[in-house]
Formats: sequence, structure tokens, C-alpha cells
Amino acid sequence: MLSPDPESGVKVWHLVKNHEHGDQKEGDRGSKMVSEIYLTRLLATKGTLQKFVDDLFETIFSTAHRGSALPLAIKYMFDFLDEQADKHSIHDPHVRHTWKSNCLPLRFWVNVIKNPQFVFDIHKSSITDACLSVVAQTFMDSCSTSEHRLGKDSPSNKLLYAKDIPSYKSWVERYYSDIGKMPAISDQDMNAYLAEQSRMHMSEFNTMSSLSEIYSYVGKYAEEIVCALEQDDGARKQRLAYKLEQVVACMSIES
Repeated sequence: MLSPDPESGVKVWHLVKNHEHGDQKEGDRGSKMVSEIYLTRLLATKGTLQKFVDDLFETIFSTAHRGSALPLAIKYMFDFLDEQADKHSIHDPHVRHTWKSNCLPLRFWVNVIKNPQFVFDIHKSSITDACLSVVAQTFMDSCSTSEHRLGKDSPSNKLLYAKDIPSYKSWVERYYSDIGKMPAISDQDMNAYLAEQSRMHMSEFNTMSSLSEIYSYVGKYAEEIVCALEQDDGARKQRLAYKLEQVVACMSIES
């Protein structure tokens, strides 16, 4: 009870949750009842969103979905990772799986799922943010190679999609396998693809600003980059290390 109004004598009461009351036993019962209500709502919400989550995951982890072909850059990048694994005698499939997951699904797609306002002109409410966090966590668990042991004390967002994750994991494995079976992308085709992308988006970027950012990185790691270029056969043929040193020297004079 709050302090009564001295003029009218009206008593004002402030309602609190049971578990905030001194009676601990009553509080435990109230907390359990509230959690059961929320669990029912969680399951109902999951049922409503299930088709959309499935459709999202299926679209992301498909090499050809509804007429959209896999971008050449993804095949080229995954082949590069496999080549590096072979070069360093890494035959553990879990390592290769983790490399591919970390360079595309977990670096790019999780960010988009969690922050749709980065792509779309929308407002993300706190409730939407909480829901998307659950979807993003499920997405991350689907890309993991480790087994998730869940119990009654596990968080509800983990338990919610526990039965779906094995199916999602099989989609991820099939996706990586299908990409591995696709014909390799030659350097010429990749260069042509990049040139076409540059032409299509030529007016959308500030070239000088991009070059400045690249040069800042080169200036920081010039010695390591030059050393790597000198050890690479293709770079040696094009004398890239020498050309880079010339650029660095020229920029130093200009500055």
C-alpha cells in the first residue's frame, strides 16, 4: 500500500508480481505460471513463423533457388578454401565446414538476419529484435558441427528450434557439398565477373575513397604483402611486388 491521500483518505495500492512479494512460496508458483504462459506464446509464434524461417534457410542454403543461380564468387571462394586445406594437409571435414561457415553464413547472413534495417528501410522494434535474435541463433547453431546437448535448464530460444536444427544442418552440409561438385571457376571467368560487377555499380561508389582505404591497409602491412607477392608464382610473373613498392614510394612523395 502506498501512502493514503491525506485530504480524501483514499488508499492507493500498487500491484506487484507475486514473486516480488515477501511470500517466497507464492512467488515461485507465480513465476512458474508466468513462464508457462510465455512458453505457450513462444510455441504459437514459432508455428506462425515456421514457414518463413524454413523458406529463408532453404533460400540461403540452395545453389539454385527459384531461378537464382549461385554467384560465381561463392564457388570461387569455397574452392580457394579447399585448395588451402589441401595445401596445408588439413583433411578434417569439420575444419573445412567451419571455414566456409565463418566466411559467408556467419559473417554475412547472420548480420542481415539480425539487422534487416541494414538492407531495408524499416524500423526494428525491440520485440522484432528479440524474435530475430532467436532466428539468428538458430542459424548459427545450424552452421555448427558440434552437437548441442540441451536439457530442461537450457534457454528457451535454444529449445524452441531444437528439433529443427538437425534438418537445417543437413541443408548446410548439402549446400557445401553441392558447391564442391560444381565445375571450377577459372581465373579468367572470375575476372570477367568482377569487371562486370564493377561496371554495373560504377556510379554507386567513390573510387578514390576506396583506393584510399586500400592504401591505408597496404601502408600498415606493406612488408608482409610484398613478401607474400614475392612468394606467389602468379604475382612474380606480373611483378606485382615491384609495382606495389613503386606505388608506396610514389604515394610517400606525393604526401
